[in-house]
Amino acid sequence: MSDIPFGFGLPPEEPEEGDDGRKKGGQGPDPFGFGGGQGGAENPFAAMFGSFGGPGGLDPNDLGAAFQRIGRMLSYEGGPVNWDMAKEIARQTVSAGTKDGVKDASVGSRERREVEEALRLADLWLDGVTSLPSGAGSAVAWSRAEWVEATLPVWKDLVDPLAERVGAAMGDVLPEEMRSMAGPLLGMMRSMGGAMFGTQIGQALGVLAGEVVGSTDVGLPLGPKGKAALLPINITAFGKDLGVPLEEVRLYLALREAAHQRLFAHVPWLRSHLFGAVEGYARGIKVDTARLEDLVGQLDPTRPEELQEALQHGMFQPEDTPEQKAALARLETALALVEGWVDAVVHAAAEPHLPSASALRETLRRRRASGGPAEQTFATLIGLELRPRRLRDASRLWASLTDARGLDGRDGLWAHPDMLPTAQDLDDPDGFVHREQLDFSELEGLLRKGEDGEKREEGRGDADSGNTDAEDENGGDGGAR
Repeated sequence: MSDIPFGFGLPPEEPEEGDDGRKKGGQGPDPFGFGGGQGGAENPFAAMFGSFGGPGGLDPNDLGAAFQRIGRMLSYEGGPVNWDMAKEIARQTVSAGTKDGVKDASVGSRERREVEEALRLADLWLDGVTSLPSGAGSAVAWSRAEWVEATLPVWKDLVDPLAERVGAAMGDVLPEEMRSMAGPLLGMMRSMGGAMFGTQIGQALGVLAGEVVGSTDVGLPLGPKGKAALLPINITAFGKDLGVPLEEVRLYLALREAAHQRLFAHVPWLRSHLFGAVEGYARGIKVDTARLEDLVGQLDPTRPEELQEALQHGMFQPEDTPEQKAALARLETALALVEGWVDAVVHAAAEPHLPSASALRETLRRRRASGGPAEQTFATLIGLELRPRRLRDASRLWASLTDARGLDGRDGLWAHPDMLPTAQDLDDPDGFVHREQLDFSELEGLLRKGEDGEKREEGRGDADSGNTDAEDENGGDGGAR
């Protein structure tokens, strides 16, 4: 395994540091590496239990609210993640605003109209550079809080398999003979584990809501199907220091959102392919049982931060097995192909119209490669990063395919996962681009002939059956002579 978690590091041409100066893979003071300051991000328990008063001492209201939360946490009997708590923490983090002091706000009618117009124009431009039709039935402008509400169901689908695997391991750390005696303790651990996961995921989503500009920033379809979405307040913050007119920034980001929507709408297997890779990864997670055994032996119900600290300090590790490596490689390559296709298609659509197209393209590439939104969301808990490490390679390959095979030939590769470039093809893009194209037309013809033959046989069988019935009705010889 590489020093960068699970091989999601950067190729030499990608930046070694993010825009904020952190080294790749580096963690900030908060568990997800987003930097602190907003919404109690440096102290997850401040988010969960409140601040317990200000400089003047304990605030009885804060103390009462904290005990209420502890009660809800210990009485939780749901799945591996307390999603009610996650939603509550995410909304609180959003309400606190970002570290630059920008608070969330409802979307006004003007901003809504600007987003709708940008996405409509983006779809018009994309029509000329891809054979995939529009994938969005509607265009919406979201506030940060609306982004949390709209994407939470998909985060649940992504996170639950991972947390389920971890939760099952928590129940396996006690010897068999002690489990029946430790029922209440195990129940409390499950409740606390669900709350801890909920708190960390909620915080991460709250911080993400202050950074994302649409519903597909992370390369996954997070929003409702067929709904293209942009966040005006975050688009303004993103473009503030770029020296590019806001209209161009908005339109370029609308192109990216609309391109993702086309891909996920018209490649029906892609969503399950990506989520399946995450689930495959989850099946390979192993738990540091020694650390958990120590934790069980020392668990103090009055100090729930002990479990939090264990979660933060690497209690979970991936199995170094061929299956685990294959799942990670499959996810990494798929993300690179998705983001590379979007990058190539959007550049082709934007370059003739937007003077800043190349500059915005590079800005978005660096943002994605240096640890854009969501990559740290899973990194601390279970080590999974969502960085498309070979975005540039994939983008070059898609552009070369356009030149060599045209739009239909390029986009036709999305018809089946087996037709897509592999990680090895990204190493040799020219070899893949100029490889003799497979002609499936003859095979399809044979399959159709086979199906037609089967139908004729079925029809003949039905006719024969009908004749037999008629013979039976007429004395078995086809009628009286």
